Amino acid sequence: MRLGVMSDTHGSLSAWKQSLHTLGNVDLLIHAGDVLYHGPRNPLPYGHDAKHLADAINQYPGRIVIARGNCDAEIDQVVIDVPIQAPYAIVIAGDKFIMVSHGHMTSDEQLAELMRRYRLDLIVAGHTHIPRISKPFGDGGGVIVNPGSPSLPKTVERRGTVAIIEDEVIKIVHIDDGSELVSCRW
Repeated sequence: MRLGVMSDTHGSLSAWKQSLHTLGNVDLLIHAGDVLYHGPRNPLPYGHDAKHLADAINQYPGRIVIARGNCDAEIDQVVIDVPIQAPYAIVIAGDKFIMVSHGHMTSDEQLAELMRRYRLDLIVAGHTHIPRISKPFGDGGGVIVNPGSPSLPKTVERRGTVAIIEDEVIKIVHIDDGSELVSCRW
């Protein structure tokens, strides 16, 4: 099974399109929130076109799960056909139990506690726009992945990122050329 993971598109149609191109064919697309609005602290992202991004999401031919971010509003559900789930979305992919949350209401410690308490294999959380993979319980436990942001990256390089989960590998890749930033086995 191949999963595509993104977060924090913030209304950028061009970031959405580039992300899908980089992810390729996926069995399930997971979006960790902040879909349409750029928020009051962020600049308008390149390619911002919230109306057409909503249309593109509605026309996406595959399966998609979206968790609600802190910049997502109830009105977004009027223009997006896919349910925007809050505060968590639960995904079962094969034998893996995955929780998706934007991450703005939880610290790393709280995410680790949720992982332990509910025996989660993976938590997807965005919000920071900084891609990372962590294993709070070492190699024997679950993985927390933040795919970063394809539209408003807050890394030194300012290159958009998404994550690909396939087989037993999680990779965070740059959307401009598909190069790998970081990866791990899970």
